[in-house]
Amino acid sequence: MTDHLLESIADGVATLTMNRPEARNALTAQMIAALSEALPRLAANPAVRAVVLTGAGGAFCAGGDVKGFAADTGRGADGKASAGPSMEQRVASLRAGMEAVRWLHEMPKPTLAVIPGAAAGAGLSLALACDLRVSASTAKLTTAFSKVGVAGDYGGSYFLSHLVGAAKARELYFTADVITGEEAAALGIVNKAVPADELAAVAAKYAAYLAGLPTIAIGYMKRNLNAAEHATLPEVLDLEAAHMVRTMMTEDHKAASLAFVEKRAPVFAGR
Repeated sequence: MTDHLLESIADGVATLTMNRPEARNALTAQMIAALSEALPRLAANPAVRAVVLTGAGGAFCAGGDVKGFAADTGRGADGKASAGPSMEQRVASLRAGMEAVRWLHEMPKPTLAVIPGAAAGAGLSLALACDLRVSASTAKLTTAFSKVGVAGDYGGSYFLSHLVGAAKARELYFTADVITGEEAAALGIVNKAVPADELAAVAAKYAAYLAGLPTIAIGYMKRNLNAAEHATLPEVLDLEAAHMVRTMMTEDHKAASLAFVEKRAPVFAGR
């Protein structure tokens, strides 16, 4: 772990906080490496039943470090062209870091992005990779990539297309328009947009609710829903049948069935 990414676990909720407030939590190699290490570990931890991703200092994440991009001229200190990593090596390195969004999207536990402020570029992509998003109504969200002449990364094109449709995703990518959390909620990009001074309380309540769900069933729901984004109907039906039978064997299902008969609210243990 690095001080660029803070981690805490309480009451079944693991919170990962991107921690470079002086740079609006712009991504660094250390932060990406820490995310890549933390997410599979938290996914495997039975004490963790929901994962929250957020940012320190009033921002979510401003994306890549543009100052670092500007400094990367491809020349050494003597002004001569520097060999540096090949294009293939740079692609492989970037792709490896992008595994973080796959974990956020696919881990068998609910993931929640809490967006207090700016979410731009790859930072927005990280938020989009989460299952759910809650934002300050005044937070500013933008794809940003076209403003700095790059195509985009960290799965944003995939997630945004599924959330808002192809035409709107193209508009938001091409124009890099800045939208507020409230506008993002109207578009379906975030699930809730609330006043900034209420965000912490709303997010904590939301995370606690997610951690109290039947964790195993939620994991299989995610597999069904993720498959539904590209699979055929027969393929989804096959998955649903297998996953339904599997979850009917869990302690949570048995306890919930008894609670239903006894006309009381179920308490899920995540087993």
